Amino acid sequence: MRRRCECVTEGSDETGSRTLLNTIYTELYITEGQSEEVHIQHEVRQLETASKMDALHDTPIGCQDIFKALPDQQRPIRVVLTNGVAGVGKTFSVQKFTLDWAEGLENQHVSVVVLLSFRELNLIRDEQYSLLELLHVFHPTLQKVTAEKLAVSQLLFIFDGLDESRLSLDFTHRKLLSDVTQKSSVSQLLTNLIQGNLLPSALVWITSRPAAANQIPPTCVDRLTEVRGFTDAQKEEYFRRRFSDEELSSRIISHMKTSNSLHIMCRIPVFCWITATVLEHMLTTEQRGELPKTLTDMYSHFLLVQIKRKKNKYHEGHETSPQELTEADWEVLLKLGRLAFEHLEKGNIMFYQEDLEQCGLDVTEASVYSGVCTEIFKRECVIFQKPVYCFVHLSIQEFLAAVYMFHCFTSRKRKMLEDFLKIECNESSLDGFLNRAMEKSLLSKNGHLDLFVRFLHGLCLESNQRLLVGLLGQTEISPETIQRVINNLKKMDYDKICPDRSINIFHCLMEMNDLSVYREIQEFLKSENRSKTELSEIQCSALAFMLQMSEEVLDELDILNYKTSKQGRLRLIPAVRNCRKAGMTHCGLSETHCEVLASALKSNPCHLTELDMSWNNLQESSVKLLCAGLKSPNCRLETLRLWSCGLSEISCDYLIAALKCNPSHLRELDLSNDIWSSTKNKLQDSGVKQLCGFLESPGCGLETLRLEGCGLSEISCDYLAAALKSNPSHVRELDLSDNNKLQDSGVKHLCGFLESPACGLETLRLMGCGLSKISCDYLTAALKSNPSHLRELYMYGNNLKDPDVKQLSDLQQSPDYRLENLV
Repeated sequence: MRRRCECVTEGSDETGSRTLLNTIYTELYITEGQSEEVHIQHEVRQLETASKMDALHDTPIGCQDIFKALPDQQRPIRVVLTNGVAGVGKTFSVQKFTLDWAEGLENQHVSVVVLLSFRELNLIRDEQYSLLELLHVFHPTLQKVTAEKLAVSQLLFIFDGLDESRLSLDFTHRKLLSDVTQKSSVSQLLTNLIQGNLLPSALVWITSRPAAANQIPPTCVDRLTEVRGFTDAQKEEYFRRRFSDEELSSRIISHMKTSNSLHIMCRIPVFCWITATVLEHMLTTEQRGELPKTLTDMYSHFLLVQIKRKKNKYHEGHETSPQELTEADWEVLLKLGRLAFEHLEKGNIMFYQEDLEQCGLDVTEASVYSGVCTEIFKRECVIFQKPVYCFVHLSIQEFLAAVYMFHCFTSRKRKMLEDFLKIECNESSLDGFLNRAMEKSLLSKNGHLDLFVRFLHGLCLESNQRLLVGLLGQTEISPETIQRVINNLKKMDYDKICPDRSINIFHCLMEMNDLSVYREIQEFLKSENRSKTELSEIQCSALAFMLQMSEEVLDELDILNYKTSKQGRLRLIPAVRNCRKAGMTHCGLSETHCEVLASALKSNPCHLTELDMSWNNLQESSVKLLCAGLKSPNCRLETLRLWSCGLSEISCDYLIAALKCNPSHLRELDLSNDIWSSTKNKLQDSGVKQLCGFLESPGCGLETLRLEGCGLSEISCDYLAAALKSNPSHVRELDLSDNNKLQDSGVKHLCGFLESPACGLETLRLMGCGLSKISCDYLTAALKSNPSHLRELYMYGNNLKDPDVKQLSDLQQSPDYRLENLV
């Protein structure tokens, strides 16, 4: 294991390029828990969100301490699941852990570390093995280890790369295995090992990209961690360790900081390697030209640097220019581009020899010329004689896919374009092609094409056209065409675009070096007359991104305060991730918008303390999404207003169940109805019964409850009074106005709560509840028995005469009672 882990490669895995791990390893930022935004954002967007994280809210963990319980954790940690975006350093962390163990430095309580990748396991997914045989096959040095020896040894199984798994991990309908000599499928072995049926004392560590991590049930996981890559300080440390020339490292660090896109991407160690490769080449050769500032610029240069190095290696070391690359060189890269594109559409990030052959790729040719496609497992999996291939990083796959699709456009490969765009492709203009590609990416649920279309737009620029002329084809793009592409981006206004998707339109403008919107929003943020400035929809997307990325948390975001269209206001919603109070009233929130709001409630840290979504007709699916956010342990919401949101009985069930999961933060809940509204909350008596389950929760700290116009009856008051009596000390304000079925019998039940010695209610609103003098008598008696709390009592709209309320008026005048307002 020491020999296997002491040397690593960055990028292509070729003989002679391996480096001692300890000479380049830079400590990664690993935290307990995860950001929970994995299903609606491209991984680059997750990086952008994470890049401004507040480390004070996180629990950092060293990779060597991954199995060490924190002081407040009682049970031992047996199964750890570590998430992280592609290239962020999960595999390096595993290798560092293993190397330190093998060298006798850390975790010496572990007898054997068994390191297996899902790429390797895929190769035997259809075969039958016992766990003991599996160890012997993958680690021949363990051939003499017996089943009896395994039972008394402390083993650690590391399964790296769950996102690359082609196994079917079924934790529900699996065969129970407890004997390490019993043969079964590899999938069955893994599920039984993870669940503790096989070798219950064995430790298990699984790594995965976030979107695939849900294959492991949370009940099987003792610790969930996230590798977040490099902090700003760790980025700088990486470049200083990589280059002995201090001036060179300082220039690279300085340039990285000038571009927001590059600085964010350098959270990923692999991207640091890409940046270092390109900038070192450009700064140490006689190559002229401006250093790359956009992602497309950086990847275009990276591609050329890699090709040049490969060509130089095989052609006596002389420096190669783009003009010296042959047609065969470009042809190989286009085949790689086709492989990248077809599998990006399918969601595959690793390929076997047959995948390459389907794209016309000769394996030897690909390895020699490209430097981008990597033969990874030939050395490790010689027993199976079946190598596995992948791109150095997902973003390189996305870049080559964009290059290939751009080539298809310039070469008029109509069928490929039609298959991609899903329409008959009579459109020959570049702006029309890019417009359709952007539309398709915007409709993606998880944004898997976001970076791909950024690259497509960046490839329009003359500088990148010149660099990659052999790949992109001979085409002249006029300034007028570029301007039409830019104008199309600025005018995109599709109703159903998720606000997170629309931010990518702004990024595409940046890739085209159009900084006009960025500068306009900078001026807007400096302006003292913001309320008078009308914002376009693309400006709203840019504003949402810039507010979200700001180091300063916004006190309040009320989207009605911005002078823009309805769609413009909806595009501002992502900024809710970086504000304390959010107003989203009267704006037509849909399922996609609720998903973004839920993401904000799940984010770590969650800044949001007040959320007003009143007067939006929320469907059950939208409420269910929102509730996923309310359940999150990161949620710190104190005020939730849902006035006239059309909540059904099922929606109310979702809401109350979510609040019961996380009851300690909420201080104000408003589920009231406007009596004239067509989208009333259908709380009814059954909903109140559910609500009372939340009020009775031991951790409930609710202080204000508003249920105006909710159709409550005497039964509802009975439920409420019982719940409040069982947990009476928190509620300070109760509004039951405009519930005309409440009547005197309902107030009688309520007075049981008012008489409770621990009751601290200060404000009670009972306007328009069909009350008579009898209710006044009940209330007077209750207050006399417990005079120390109520300050305000509102009862107008009940046709009460002065004599009816005289007893209450007398209490108001008496110094023995705290009643100050009687209306």
